[in-house]
Amino acid sequence: MNSVCVIGGNRYFGRGVIERLRDAGTAVTVVNRGSSPAPEGARQLIADRDDEDGLRAALGDRAFDVVIDQVCYTPQQAASARRVFAGRTRRYVMTSTIEVYSALDSNAPVAEDAIDLATLPVRMDLPWHEPAFVDEHYGVGKAQAEAVFAREPVFDFVSVRTGHVLGGADFTGRLDHYTTRIRDGLLVGVHREPRPSSFINSGEIADFLVWTAESGFTGPVNACSHGPFDVTYLCDALSAAAGAGPAAYTTGRDISPFSFDRAYAMDNGRAVRLGFVFSHTADWLPRVLSEALACV
Repeated sequence: MNSVCVIGGNRYFGRGVIERLRDAGTAVTVVNRGSSPAPEGARQLIADRDDEDGLRAALGDRAFDVVIDQVCYTPQQAASARRVFAGRTRRYVMTSTIEVYSALDSNAPVAEDAIDLATLPVRMDLPWHEPAFVDEHYGVGKAQAEAVFAREPVFDFVSVRTGHVLGGADFTGRLDHYTTRIRDGLLVGVHREPRPSSFINSGEIADFLVWTAESGFTGPVNACSHGPFDVTYLCDALSAAAGAGPAAYTTGRDISPFSFDRAYAMDNGRAVRLGFVFSHTADWLPRVLSEALACV
């Protein structure tokens, strides 16, 4: 693998992906809108992925061994990227999400075949151009984007369904929500019966995406550390790390980010069988929480 194009993802674990590829001697081209510079040693092309002609013009005649798409959220974006990168790459890796399973409620961890991309309805007519609509239908948009790439493929395609990411320079504010409330002794909004979900740390998902880019398998793959947990486990661990009293909860309307009323923890067995070695959440959660508490 000599050349990789990374679309978006210039911060958080996406930056780790770029740096790992660069340090391994891979020529990395980053395509983004120019709001932040690419890491040193990577080429930057400035383009808006929603402007298909502009993206094609920015790429020129460039071709890549692999494309890693960190910011594909809708079937419209997938269809555009499929047209632009046909003939430019042999392998396309899309960063997807555990939220594609969010409509499920399963007592057992869900495997990739819980969603049939071949029959999943794809609705190009929905208002995917509206950011509020995309945010509200995040998991649906990701699943439909996967389906667009997977059907009638023009390159080898992989969708990495990543667990909820913790650790590192997290800009989402989700973990900060909990550290602040635990520190200040405030109530944490949860569902009446919070259900477990799957998590992964920022370094591990960066490693996984690079490993996927270098591999030869195709199709969807779940990426999460072993050991799912629910929001009360997270808050109890934070309270212990902070030396605070037990977390206090409310079941009011302001539900916190990692409280879920459905169980859709992921089965990572496919990735394990393919050769990736995941950590356990217990191996890294104390460190991640200590780092988060140090920043509040």
